[in-house]
Amino acid sequence: MLANGTTQVKTAPPVPPMATNTWHGFCQLTFSVDGRDGLLVCPSAPAAGKPWIWRTEFFGHEPQGDLALLSNGWHVAYVNVQNLYGAPVALDHMDRFYEELTGTYQLSPKAVLEGFSRGGLFAFNWAARHPDRVACLYVDAPVCDFKSWPAGWGQGKGSANDWARCKAVYGLDDPAARAYRGNPVDNLAPLAQAHIPILSVCGEADVDVPMAENTRLVEERYKKLGGEILVISKPGVAHHPHSLRDPQPIVDFILQHTNRH
Repeated sequence: MLANGTTQVKTAPPVPPMATNTWHGFCQLTFSVDGRDGLLVCPSAPAAGKPWIWRTEFFGHEPQGDLALLSNGWHVAYVNVQNLYGAPVALDHMDRFYEELTGTYQLSPKAVLEGFSRGGLFAFNWAARHPDRVACLYVDAPVCDFKSWPAGWGQGKGSANDWARCKAVYGLDDPAARAYRGNPVDNLAPLAQAHIPILSVCGEADVDVPMAENTRLVEERYKKLGGEILVISKPGVAHHPHSLRDPQPIVDFILQHTNRH
């Protein structure tokens, strides 16, 4: 009731301009948030609470897990923050996207982050910034330290072009990058304190994003912090193919760790 005796009626937030398409038979909404292209794939019948999985990079690549979740009533989301390597500027764009999806589209306040390859930088870093907004992480051959990739300062091959772009968006030179302690391998405590479970699927023969410098290091440190992590390793498999031919173990992990929210 307002001071003049009238009643204030709450209205739903306006839906932004969008295009509608289909993706594997599901309705796909395409729109812009914070100057970045985003999309949302909608299930035929949303599950209770409108759960969603957020692909942080390479939308549509090896989508079997996403498709299985869509069939279970989940939404699948993506915003284009390519070539920003999980830097703070990327996380700022992700913040606005999250606000759009949980506000306008009323999705669950806790997302599942899905980080393929360099997408691991986005997934881990955003989860560390907002552990209260994350139900669990599914990462796949994830980059967990930019010193491993794209810098290539360890066992991996690295990528000179990506490393130049990565340093630029972080505002670092080589000495500052070597001293930097904000990579996922360094910043797991917020996730552990929030009891965020992690699933990592990796190829044991990966020479692009070596397990020893990325997932295995995360696994060791996360367990020491009391965190829950499951690693599914694929003997003889390199960086590709991602995911699993049968995504059921991925889906089971995600459903198990979201039903409690």
